[in-house]
Amino acid sequence: MSKAYSVSLDTLVREHRLTVVRRGKDYDNIRISNCDVSRPALPLAGFYDYFDPTRVQTIGKLELTYLEEMSPGERGRSIDRFMSTGIRFVIVAHGMPVPEEMLRAADRNQVTILTTEQTTSDFMAQLIINLNSWLAPGTTIHGVLMEIHGEGVLITGDSGVGKSENAMALLSRGHRLVADDAIEVKRTSQETLIGTAPEMIRYFMEIRGIGLIDARHMFGIGAVKQEQAIDLVVHLEHWDDNKTYDRLGNETSFTEILGVRIPYFLVPVRPGRNLAAILELAAMNNRERKMGYNAAQVLVERHDALVDLG
Repeated sequence: MSKAYSVSLDTLVREHRLTVVRRGKDYDNIRISNCDVSRPALPLAGFYDYFDPTRVQTIGKLELTYLEEMSPGERGRSIDRFMSTGIRFVIVAHGMPVPEEMLRAADRNQVTILTTEQTTSDFMAQLIINLNSWLAPGTTIHGVLMEIHGEGVLITGDSGVGKSENAMALLSRGHRLVADDAIEVKRTSQETLIGTAPEMIRYFMEIRGIGLIDARHMFGIGAVKQEQAIDLVVHLEHWDDNKTYDRLGNETSFTEILGVRIPYFLVPVRPGRNLAAILELAAMNNRERKMGYNAAQVLVERHDALVDLG
């Protein structure tokens, strides 16, 4: 199930090294849940159609220069209207001094005033990246996430099918663990899923018969990774003799997570199969397909060419 995320204003202040010029009484309770960042040039000019007070409002040289050119009365009315729209904080870029009219209006409306030394464009670009990460739609998935040959492979399957045991084998072969058991997945763009482990259990693994181990301490810092884009899902299931499994792989199967289509392989498990090697092959095969090569299609084309010659 997808979860809605928000981030506190205090986190934004810390991460972007903002200066608090005027602190509103609700400062500690302000949370941001909108990824959009606006420059209120048109609202300050009196155009409020489609204005959204939940967006982060950033004021730069353009807006301040426009306000300076107004008469004192016009400037006061423009700022008063802007500050009474329900916005809860405003960020002034370039480290520019905040107009006195804005400070007085902030006092009346309990709006927090912040400043940054960065240029407006640089600040907004970095802020948008961070907001898209902090507020990305997310869900929690049961499984193991590994980086195998540079591919993010999400291993799923019923409890006891061998997900963690195969992750241990992959660690021994030089691959990296991102998360075991619970994976927090966020959709950071229309085509990108990022997986990470919950802070509490990060880098811990449960191996039945052995117990808990810390992969970072046992295999070294190079064997773990904090986050990874998910490129492939491999679902492990116990072998079913009454089921027909794909042997050619001519067509790529997909599964959907948070609205993103991800390549998907179903791998049957039974004694004697080297699943660690199979998972490595799945990762390499997925990488080849992304680069435009599909071994099954090449074989089919060769077969069809021979049939045509015959």
